[in-house]
Amino acid sequence: MRGYGRRFHPVGLGLALVFFVGSMTPSLLPRVWYLQGVATGMSVAIGYGVGCLIAWVVRRCGVDPHWSERTRRIGWWVLAGAALVLVPTFLVLGSWWQQIVRDLVGVPRAQRSFYLLVLLIALAVALLLLTAAGAVRRGTDRLTRFAGRFVPGPVARVAAVIVVMVLAVFVLDGAVNRVLLGAAERSAAVADTGTAEGVTQPQLTERSGSPASNEPWDSLGREGRTFVAGGPTAEQIEAITGAPARTPVRVYAGRESADSVEGIAERVVAELERTNAFDRKVLAVVTTTGRGWVNANVAGAFEYVNGGDSAIAAMQYSFLPSALSFVADRETPQQAGRALFEAVYRQWSARPEGQRPKLVVFGESLGSYGGQAAFASGQDIVARTDGALLVGTPNFAQPWGRITADRDPGSLERLPVVDDGRNIRFASRPDDAVLPGPWEFPRVVFWQHASDPITWWSFRLLLQRPDWLREPLGPDVDPGMRWLPFVTFWQVTLDMVFSADVPSGFGHAYGPEAAELWADILAPEGWNDAVTQRVVDALGGDTSPS
Repeated sequence: MRGYGRRFHPVGLGLALVFFVGSMTPSLLPRVWYLQGVATGMSVAIGYGVGCLIAWVVRRCGVDPHWSERTRRIGWWVLAGAALVLVPTFLVLGSWWQQIVRDLVGVPRAQRSFYLLVLLIALAVALLLLTAAGAVRRGTDRLTRFAGRFVPGPVARVAAVIVVMVLAVFVLDGAVNRVLLGAAERSAAVADTGTAEGVTQPQLTERSGSPASNEPWDSLGREGRTFVAGGPTAEQIEAITGAPARTPVRVYAGRESADSVEGIAERVVAELERTNAFDRKVLAVVTTTGRGWVNANVAGAFEYVNGGDSAIAAMQYSFLPSALSFVADRETPQQAGRALFEAVYRQWSARPEGQRPKLVVFGESLGSYGGQAAFASGQDIVARTDGALLVGTPNFAQPWGRITADRDPGSLERLPVVDDGRNIRFASRPDDAVLPGPWEFPRVVFWQHASDPITWWSFRLLLQRPDWLREPLGPDVDPGMRWLPFVTFWQVTLDMVFSADVPSGFGHAYGPEAAELWADILAPEGWNDAVTQRVVDALGGDTSPS
């Protein structure tokens, strides 16, 4: 006990135990045991640091009780006893809560015995983080002593802290942006030359990458090739809708087709011109995610709802997968979203008003984030488009953030009501878009699941409980989820890792239900619920962003 007492602070250990307990409580999605270990280890390290900080502040305020040796010994035994009770209890409870979350989102249950390894991983992660923090502190102390030879002590301490922070930022920025991201982009560029299994070059003139196209098949990238080769045919659309259909237009340009995102966007517009896409009934501009992925269900549903008399314009702006772009490159998606929409909008608006197709936008995740960059506000989306379906929007996106913040009083953060739902509506399930008041055209839908960590992750989770955790939780979220400072942030952070590896309708998996929302947004003539259900049944495929 005395050895531990000299090495670890009891207040820090007490808070670490509290954070351990909190980290085992349910979050938005089920986590595999090793991610739970990482989340718990981070939480334990932060709890220890917070406890030590509290003790230091108390001492600085002049409160420094001198406990007797007997009292200290009793305190250590109480802490040890609490740990012996709480650690195994919450390991068991944590594994049980995870099974409940798995049942809630419809994924198979996992072996609960693996949770025994959570403690080992958590301890390893916590010790690693505390060792690193100790090394930084020792480095700061040495700099302080050195600087103290020349300047007063307080000034030396501040200078040392600044130097250490600058060095940390410089090293991390250099390592992440120049080395790790550079290597990741080179690796991703090589992978981008491959073609997914079962994908073959289209022969239809309505598709980029076909023999009639100005965009070579090999230039489209892996996701671009998958996009232009997919989608329903005119015959399939007719069979499902029971009405005459056309072959949908899908145009695309790859990352290497031009030297800039503006140049790539112009090549997309040239493909729209080549395919006579501006003569279609509806034209959609989609901002892709990461290395060029488009949700096959959202695109296919759009084409079914429009009887194939449609065109979709998209482009690749990066080789990086969404996860890396999400962390390290948030500028390029915005540049791409603005460039593509503005390029299409210029050509579209130059046509006589009666000879223009309806213009809509859609995008998912980083695609929603990047696509929204073309608009100053929600009303700007309404003013310059004929509809929008924005899916799984990240929390840092604008104008989504402002629209959510300015929601009507009494409405929920997870399902805001804006201006009584006159033009803009939010939905977790398609029927959420049904509100009492009139829904005027153009119609905009933000589709976001209550259990989607991509939408709800924010640095504010560190110290601030968000409204969506104050309000009644969504039906796809465990009722036992609670906000805990620091802990909830790491839980939701790690929920993002496998956020798309759940059934459609949960997390970051958005699927065939898109047909219901497109039918609401566009209200095609002669459409009914029976046709919508046939489209939903016909749709399928991978919904995982890449």
